[in-house]
Amino acid sequence: MPLALEGKKAIVAEVSEAAQDALSVVVADSRGVAVSAMTELRKQARENGVQVRVVRNTLARRALEGTPWECLNETFSGPTMLAFSYEHPGAAARLFKEFAKSEKDFEVKALAYEGEFIPASDLDRLATLPTHDEAIAKLLSVMKEASAGKLARTLAALRDQKQEEEAA
Repeated sequence: MPLALEGKKAIVAEVSEAAQDALSVVVADSRGVAVSAMTELRKQARENGVQVRVVRNTLARRALEGTPWECLNETFSGPTMLAFSYEHPGAAARLFKEFAKSEKDFEVKALAYEGEFIPASDLDRLATLPTHDEAIAKLLSVMKEASAGKLARTLAALRDQKQEEEAA
């Protein structure tokens, strides 16, 4: 059913607004995926700070015009699903990667991060990014290891110094 001009303008405005605050965008094709599976994907997306939109290609091109996500325009063919990550840049990529494991018909076409086009074959580049909490935990672990090593070296030096003093 054709959309009225006002409806198209509203969709373009909504998608454009969603793109403004997004940290990353993933483009996928969901042809052949059951409605129940798509409903579950949308639920998981909401829980992970990801907004999912199915948009006509011409409207998507128009909405992303002048944004860092314009680099994705060449991937808009066939049914297009856009996923905007807001809380973590890898959230949509991680979600779609897991979903594609169980849904053979689901295909990630491409993604973009900070205006850089990333082909679907490099999905892991974003999907494996650590979350904020994971990054902090890794940093603390490294700092703990470094300080423990430094403490051990200091204690060993003190021990050696005392042994030299006793021997002398």
